[in-house]
This record gives sequence, structure tokens and C-alpha cells, in this order.
Amino acid sequence: MDTVSVMNTISIADILELPVQERIQLVELIWDSVAVVPDAVKVSPELKAELDLRLIEFERNPEGGYSWDEVKSRLKDGSWRTT
Repeated sequence: MDTVSVMNTISIADILELPVQERIQLVELIWDSVAVVPDAVKVSPELKAELDLRLIEFERNPEGGYSWDEVKSRLKDGSWRTT
């Protein structure tokens, strides 16, 4: 069965019937399959330039950002919206 046939046989309703943990596993499998061939994901020149700039800034000052705990806290309490 080709990819199109598989995609046509799996509906959003089918996916939503799965328990949350299984849906998360499905997303992880799909993401991993994409990550295997990073060159297949097209990045615009503008986005590449922005990513390169951010990498340079990070390498210049790796402690300049937020810790993962700070990020999680700001996402949970919504304070990220005020900066």
C-alpha cells in the first residue's frame, strides 16, 4: 500500500480515538521520520539567515537565554506574552 492510500484510510477521527499517549507516540514517530532526512525540509534564505544569526548570538553568549525550567514556568503562567 502506498503512502497516499495509507493517508486516505486514516482519518482525523481515527487518530482522535487513540489514547493521548498513543497520539504522542505517533507524532514522535512522524517527527523522527522527518528528522532522518533534514535536507528534505526546505528553509527559506531569510529563515536560514535568522537561524545563523541566532546561532552566532548563542555561541557568543550561551548563558544569555533562559533555562528550560524558566521557559516551562513562563509557558505555564503565561508571562511569556508580556515580553
